[in-house]
Amino acid sequence: MDPIVRNAMRYSLSPREYKLLHKYLLSRTPAVRTKAPQPARFERAVTAADDYNAAALRASVRLFGGVYGGLKLWEVIAARVLGRKPVPAPKQPFYKSGNIRLPGALAAILLFHRLLHRFFLRLRASLLDDTAKAFRARNPRIARALTAKLAPALGASLAGAWLAAYPASQLRITITIYTASRALEFFYEYLHNGGWFANMPWWVGSWLLMPAACGQLLHAFVFDRDCFPATYNNFVLRHSQHYLHARPAGYPATAPWPSAAEIVDNLAEMARLRWPPFVSPILFPTSQTLPPTLAALGPLTSSAHPGTTSLSCATLHPNDPSCLRTYATFFLRAFPGVARFFTLLYGAFSLLRWRAFVKTPGPAFLRLARTVLRMALYVTGALGTSWASICAFQAFLPRNVLPQGRFVAAGALAGSWAFLDRGAGRGNFMYTARMSADSLWKVGRKRGWWNGVRGGDVLLFVGSLALLGGVYEADPAAVTSGVIRKGFGVLRGEGWVDRLEAPKATEEKVVPDGDKGKGKAE
Repeated sequence: MDPIVRNAMRYSLSPREYKLLHKYLLSRTPAVRTKAPQPARFERAVTAADDYNAAALRASVRLFGGVYGGLKLWEVIAARVLGRKPVPAPKQPFYKSGNIRLPGALAAILLFHRLLHRFFLRLRASLLDDTAKAFRARNPRIARALTAKLAPALGASLAGAWLAAYPASQLRITITIYTASRALEFFYEYLHNGGWFANMPWWVGSWLLMPAACGQLLHAFVFDRDCFPATYNNFVLRHSQHYLHARPAGYPATAPWPSAAEIVDNLAEMARLRWPPFVSPILFPTSQTLPPTLAALGPLTSSAHPGTTSLSCATLHPNDPSCLRTYATFFLRAFPGVARFFTLLYGAFSLLRWRAFVKTPGPAFLRLARTVLRMALYVTGALGTSWASICAFQAFLPRNVLPQGRFVAAGALAGSWAFLDRGAGRGNFMYTARMSADSLWKVGRKRGWWNGVRGGDVLLFVGSLALLGGVYEADPAAVTSGVIRKGFGVLRGEGWVDRLEAPKATEEKVVPDGDKGKGKAE
C-alpha cells in the first residue's frame, strides 16, 4: 500500500472497523471493490507498526467530531424546536469558537491521558526491572514515587490541564465541580469499603448534605438571586404560589401588585430592617403601617387579617392568620402539581428501562409510583417548610436574633425532608450539593469573601482527575458508576469495558494494546 494512504487509513479505521466497512459497503460497490484492499491485507499493513498511538488518535478525533456534531445539533434543536433565539456574538476566528475549543479540549484530554498513562506504565515497568537497580539505589525517593502502583493513574491526570484550552466560563466551572464531587463521592466509598466508617449510625448518609445545601441555597435565593441556579429559581417560584401570591382574579390591571420576585426581595429587606412589627392598616387606617422601603408590599398587607401578628405573615399569608393552617393548606394544594411534575419526569426516564416494564410491568410500575410519591412528599415538604419556618422564627425568636441567618436555618429544616428519600436519592442530593457549591462560590466572589485564582478551576479539575484515577486503580468497586468505570477504560485505552464485569481480562492486560511484550509491570 502507498505509505500516505496506509497511514491515513491507519489513523482513521481499525482493522475490525475496516473489515465491517469492507463487508457491508466496499465489497458491494463495483467501482471500489477492485481497488480496496482485502481486510487481511489491510490488517497486515496497519499493524506492522505500533498501533497504540493510532488508536489513541482515532479515539480523540472521533470524540472531537462527536462533541462538535452534538453541539451543532443542539443549536438547531434550540433554535427550531425550542424557539430560542441565538445570542449574537462578535466575529472571531473559527478556532476560537466555543464549538471548536470545547471538543478540542476534551479530545486533547483523552489523547494525552492515554499517552501519559502508557508512558508511566512503561516507565514503572522499566524501573522495576533488575537492570534499574543502580538507579533505584541512587534515587530512592524518585524511584519509590515512579514505581508506586498509583503512579500511572496520577501521572495521566496531568492531561486534565488541557481543560484550559476551553475559555473560562460557567460550563468549565460546572465540569470541574461535577468532577470534584464525583471524586469525593468515590473516595468516600473507598474509605467506607476499607472499614473507616464501620461504626457510623444507621441514619448517617448522603441525605445529610441536603440541610447544608438547602440552607445556603435559600439564603442565596432571598439575598443573591443572581447567584442562584436558574432551574431551581423557576421551579421554586412556580410551586410556591400559595405563599408568593399572584395578582388576584378581577384585580385592576392598572393597580400595582408585587411579583413573586419582588415579594422575596421585600422579605430580604425585612431581614435587613430586623423584622419590623406589623401594624394592621384595617385597625389603624391613618397610621404609617409600612417602612418606606417596603411600600411595594402595600397591596398585600393592606387587606391582611387584623389577627396577623408579624409582617412576614401578612406578606406570605395575608388572608389567614394561622401559620399552621396555611402550612397544611399548602401541602394539599401544592402536592398534586409537584407529583404531576415528577410523574412526567421519571416517566420519561423510565422509557430507557422499557424492557423491565414489558417483562414485569407490576413491580416496575410499583417502583415508579414509590419513587414519584417519595420525591413529591420530599419536595413539597421542603418548599412548605422553607416559607413556614420564616413565620415560625418570627413567633419564637426576638427580632435581633439572626435576622438574616434564619433563612439558612429555614433552608436546613427544609433540607431535612431528604430523610424520606435517603435510600435512593443520592444522585439528587449530590446534584443539589453541586448547585450549592457553585452558588456559594459566586456569592463569595460577589461579596468579596474570597478571590479566585487564575486557572484555579483547571487545577481543581486535574486534582479531581488524579483522585478519581487513584480510587479507580486502588478499588474499582468504590467507583459506583458503571459509566464512569467504562469511561476510565476508554481513557486508558482498554476500551468500553467494566473492570468489575471482566476483572481477569483487565488484570492480565499489564499494558494497553500495542505495548504487549515491551516490558513487565511487576
